[in-house]
Amino acid sequence: DLAHRAIAQVSRFGAEMVLAREVVGFETRGPVRTVLFAGSGEIEARALIVATGVSYRRLDAAGLDQLTSRGVYYGASASEASQCQGEDVYVVGAANSAGQAALYLSSFAKRVVLVVRAATLMETMSQYLVERITSAPNVVVRYRTAVVAGGGDGHLETLTLANRDTGATEDVSSSWLFVFIGASPRTEWLGPDVVRDDKGFVITGQELLGHPLTGLWPLARAPFALETSVPGVFAAGDVRLDSMKRVAS
Repeated sequence: DLAHRAIAQVSRFGAEMVLAREVVGFETRGPVRTVLFAGSGEIEARALIVATGVSYRRLDAAGLDQLTSRGVYYGASASEASQCQGEDVYVVGAANSAGQAALYLSSFAKRVVLVVRAATLMETMSQYLVERITSAPNVVVRYRTAVVAGGGDGHLETLTLANRDTGATEDVSSSWLFVFIGASPRTEWLGPDVVRDDKGFVITGQELLGHPLTGLWPLARAPFALETSVPGVFAAGDVRLDSMKRVAS
């Protein structure tokens, strides 16, 4: 429904939609930004907005692919949290996003189990989150553990956990698994002129000024909100560094 409404809005504004074409790069031609299509063809414009999103990294565990959005969720929690009332919930990940999700879900779930491959959270998660997680009465951290399989008839029902040191496995019952193991932005086609961090997320706006990864901003004016290191090229949504990774945002 959301996608159909967006398309209807595009039509009302009179924008043209070019479908089934892959963008492989762009060129700066004076004040014009030219988008290059795979094979042949191009479109010229005064501004380019990059909203290509991210690909969430998938958990390499048997049986989970067919249960995605049926108890297994990647990079999301808010809309599903209320459905976890009184149940055991498992969260995979050791960065801030996983810690924040675990705390949020603990407000609804009976118990939240944070599954961490490492032996500690201190190197990957902010100190304040570590303290809140360890003090939360219904949040349990399973260190040196990995989810290696899952199963269920139309919806997640069981998970298989493996100890990374001994290899011992354990089957647990759960209808909810939230995975926060990172995301890869679709920015390879932007080339070297659009400054990105080491993971490929685009640096925009005021963050460009004085950022260690960027050179001198080329114009006398400050960069506009969401503008990249190439004037006239903007980035919006998940592809941005430090964006919220939420469609509502």
